[in-house]
Amino acid sequence: MEKIWIDMIEAARAVQKGRDLSPFVSAGGVAAAVEADSGTIYVGVCVDTACTLGICAERNAIFNMITNGEHRIRRVVALMPNGKTGAPCGACRELMTQLMPEAYKSIEILLDLENETVVTLGELTPHWWI
Repeated sequence: MEKIWIDMIEAARAVQKGRDLSPFVSAGGVAAAVEADSGTIYVGVCVDTACTLGICAERNAIFNMITNGEHRIRRVVALMPNGKTGAPCGACRELMTQLMPEAYKSIEILLDLENETVVTLGELTPHWWI
């Protein structure tokens, strides 16, 4: 496993901390790390709300990256509540695709940590609608 993946997993684990913020909002069940083209790692956690206005950890990490002046993604990892890695949902895939329409297919995603399975967003989303 490449060191960058280990660094990203450690960064995501550092912020995961699942917690209830109110009777209607929880956060941190899922955590994500995104590596920008610069090599900087940005993190985010999911925020789940009773009214569905929450956000996925991956999009939160991407928005953190954008807030800090970057918009090109190299790699993405999402840590589920059980500590395993998983694939970004459709909304997260769509954001990455719209953010990098000419190069989204090259974004790497750590799909399965235990088996060290890395796929590209192009493999997960081969036929974008636009």
